[in-house]
Amino acid sequence: MDLVFIHGWSVTDTDTYAQLPQAIEKRMQGSTELTIRHIYLGRYISFDDEVRLTDLAKAFDNARIDLLGDKPFAVITHSTGAPVLRQWLQMFYVGEQLAHCPLTHLIMLAPANHGSALAQLGKSRVGRIKSFFSGIEPGRRILDWLELGSDGQYQLNLHWLNDFSLIGPLPFVLTGTTIDPKFYDFLNSYTAEKGSDGVVRAASANLNFSHIVLAQTEQTCNSFDASCVTKLQVAKYLEPKQRTAFELIKNASHSGSEKGIMGSVTTRNASKKHVVHRIIDCLNVNSHKQYQQLVDEMHQASSLVRSKVSGCMLVVRVIDDTGLPVEDFDIILLSGTGFSPNVFKPGFMLDKQKNHQNNHVMTFYFDAAKIAKVANGKIGIRIEPRPEQGMCYYQNAEYHSDSKQVTRLLKADQTTMVDIILQRQISPNTFSLVTPEQAGDFSDLADDLAVIRE
Repeated sequence: MDLVFIHGWSVTDTDTYAQLPQAIEKRMQGSTELTIRHIYLGRYISFDDEVRLTDLAKAFDNARIDLLGDKPFAVITHSTGAPVLRQWLQMFYVGEQLAHCPLTHLIMLAPANHGSALAQLGKSRVGRIKSFFSGIEPGRRILDWLELGSDGQYQLNLHWLNDFSLIGPLPFVLTGTTIDPKFYDFLNSYTAEKGSDGVVRAASANLNFSHIVLAQTEQTCNSFDASCVTKLQVAKYLEPKQRTAFELIKNASHSGSEKGIMGSVTTRNASKKHVVHRIIDCLNVNSHKQYQQLVDEMHQASSLVRSKVSGCMLVVRVIDDTGLPVEDFDIILLSGTGFSPNVFKPGFMLDKQKNHQNNHVMTFYFDAAKIAKVANGKIGIRIEPRPEQGMCYYQNAEYHSDSKQVTRLLKADQTTMVDIILQRQISPNTFSLVTPEQAGDFSDLADDLAVIRE
């Protein structure tokens, strides 16, 4: 087996891999039927503003062909390395072509599959956070991709839900939820965020996620404030066809030589590092049956590691029925038997961000345990879009889940992507046809509109 390592954000030295490559090679010699013939350390530049994730995917393919040709190989990624490889798969091996992909195993360590909350801080501030970029300002395009709710994540993750299957490479996700105090930034609480490794939330790393489309239907006056709104109903619900192997690694942070999921591994301590043993387990999987057995084993292991405070992410994207973004809106979260905004447990909301590039996308981060305890398991959303009147406008809308649905819609250490599709309302006065006999001044229509706006 040829094994390729691919690093994360704005790395300038292959020392970032620490001794993990050597430790894995040493642990596998003579102990398994699988022999590592060659190890390659990936190098790529991600701090140039013009470099995009698609550029890195193409560059990887060129490097792979030059060095490996079409020989089978396995990959271990860290951080942004996972999106790079997933983008490569989407660009070069779609649908049935997956069966011909030379990549056999994709092992992702602390992957930013759904981005990082830190990315919104901007180049200069992010560059100063040692656990993130070690003093190097990241490239603008890559940072835009990493911001929660980016278009790049949306497209890549929808592709994963719709097209990915185990006829191609076997995917594995290993991530930690431990904070290394040495990397804590006292000016930014994200580096000590619950349910994360100091950079990437477990919910963001996990490739077990869901996509929901909510569409407006008939009107109802059964809203939390008794006002008349339109109903939002589930038009589409999608989960992965196959669970992805996912495990929370105990005492693992994003980076660093003491607790880093990759950087803390040495040839001397490898026998005591669970992440090393698990990587070898992943590399030894060579059938779908073995994969499923490992999925179950990793799930059980995660339940023992999962802290009392684990998070779940809700990424809400608001568009209209023409496909254009609705950028001005308020979202009110509802729960309980009467779908009220006032009955959540204190501290249930850990964070929320509106994407800088996409003003129609909002990401919420919840305490999974507290959100799961809402009365009768009911959860809801009220959206109040603007403009709410005039020639072209939108109507308020609410979604009410059925009983005991909250843990299906919002799962610990997972992400839920929600598209809300609003009907754009057009006033009858916006365009009309008249006969020649009715020709004349119609400026009063604009005057009527002015009165409506007042």
